[in-house]
Amino acid sequence: MSLHSPSNDPKAIHNRLAQLTKTLCEISSVTGNEEEISEWLEDWFSKQPAYEMARVGKSFALRSPPRGRPTLALVGHTDTVPSHPGDPPAHIHEGKVIGLGSSDMKGGLAIMMALMEDIDLDKCPYDLVFVFYDAEEGPFTQSGLGPLLNEVDWLSQIDLAFCLEPSDNVVQVGCVGTLHAKVVFEGQSCHSARPWQGENAIHKAGSFLVDLGKREPVEVDVGGYRFREVISATLAEGGRARNVIPERFALNVNYRFAPGKSLEKAQSEVLELVGSRAEVNFTDLSPSGRVVADNLLFQQFLETTQVEVTAKQAWTDVARLGEVGIDAVNFGPGLSAQAHQANEYAEVHLLAESYDLFYQFLIA
Repeated sequence: MSLHSPSNDPKAIHNRLAQLTKTLCEISSVTGNEEEISEWLEDWFSKQPAYEMARVGKSFALRSPPRGRPTLALVGHTDTVPSHPGDPPAHIHEGKVIGLGSSDMKGGLAIMMALMEDIDLDKCPYDLVFVFYDAEEGPFTQSGLGPLLNEVDWLSQIDLAFCLEPSDNVVQVGCVGTLHAKVVFEGQSCHSARPWQGENAIHKAGSFLVDLGKREPVEVDVGGYRFREVISATLAEGGRARNVIPERFALNVNYRFAPGKSLEKAQSEVLELVGSRAEVNFTDLSPSGRVVADNLLFQQFLETTQVEVTAKQAWTDVARLGEVGIDAVNFGPGLSAQAHQANEYAEVHLLAESYDLFYQFLIA
């Protein structure tokens, strides 16, 4: 592959992106503790005078001087999940950047920053926006992207946004919605030697768990892309002692549903599945993301880059952007299989390939 970077030096861009990703990984930014990376980024942004910056909390939006051109945005989150025991310090080894957040998604942030430095805005046929936001890995309502979209009015002018979530340099359209529900089974405690004197709440959950276990993924075609709707029990809690029949048993149930289905419809399906067997409390609700295959800028991107396109079988902020009327797709250099893994790593050649594809498009 021939890199279209300003230097036309493949080795130089490989090294530059690897080092920048490593530097970002060295800055701890677990969700809820992003102060250090926010201050570091703000200092870096101050050295990019071509861009106007808006800051809301620990999140940033930057734009090139508006010239009435179509507006493209690159969007990435700055936080990571907590580290795993034994995770090594960030380092580069045999073509990989190894470090917490390298694939999800500090490698994507490094590409955004390199493009900010390299793109000749006078020659670029687009107005550019770069968004860096906190708290993506936490609950939907606590993400820094929501306040940023609410308070920075010029973000509404975006014609197409790329979320640089890990996608192995494959474009992933839309995203599944997700909800979590606490399903609580009630019984009556008693001594486990005389279970007939009570009602075992764990046993009451048996038929529901059997129904979940038998449930096959439901394939849904949206605009020619295949999504799979799945519902799973992911957490369980109940019981107070080994010799006590439990009076309460709770399951966390996670439902992933296809684009086009409303949160209200998804909730009603969970309620129908549970029926009268238990009480249901919905604890986290995130909408699905629209498939925007008919967006003209997206079609131009595919024509220029010839990248593969699939459905996004996970939730991303493509959904949140779509809720405010911004067309968005997922396209990032990180490895999907490395997200949230111990000893997480990003492939340097994928970082360089992603940079090159964006650069080609932005100077086309």
